[in-house]
Amino acid sequence: MAVTYWTGKKLTLRAIQPEDIIIFESLDDEILRNMDSLYFPRSAERMREWVEGQLEEVDEFRFIAIDRDNNIVGIIETFDCDRKNGTFDYYLAVFEPYRGNGYAKEMILMVLRFFFLELSYQKVNATVYSFNTPSMHLHEKLGFLKEGQLRSIIFTKGFYYDGICYGMTRQEFDMKYA
Repeated sequence: MAVTYWTGKKLTLRAIQPEDIIIFESLDDEILRNMDSLYFPRSAERMREWVEGQLEEVDEFRFIAIDRDNNIVGIIETFDCDRKNGTFDYYLAVFEPYRGNGYAKEMILMVLRFFFLELSYQKVNATVYSFNTPSMHLHEKLGFLKEGQLRSIIFTKGFYYDGICYGMTRQEFDMKYA
């Protein structure tokens, strides 16, 4: 199978669909905590409204990651997309049974290729919470540079945690992945 922007070696990224509401209703607290999305439960109507809002086609986009066996392995979302300055952020979640298989790396690189090579963004930013050591290691391995640390920006499990700020420019991406 040919590698395209949305189909990689291990997985495919696709747009969210209305029936994907079940995915978001079933996310466990640990995943929601990593995405800074752990809140009070939502009504079914509010969840439907939220999913429908995700269907709009803009640079801020949520992708569902599907493996070769058609399992939903995770999600990746772009946000704070600033066309004027050419910067964007993302966060991702790989569901527990699928971690350690290289899916997060492939999801990130697929999105970066598209945003850098097709949408002409020049910089990506990612904030990883200090309790998420595997994600910090992944971003460093991918070539992201640690650009700073925001102290005590998330409260969860009864404690405040820092946000570790990572970034990569288009030029750095090209040098490593061209």
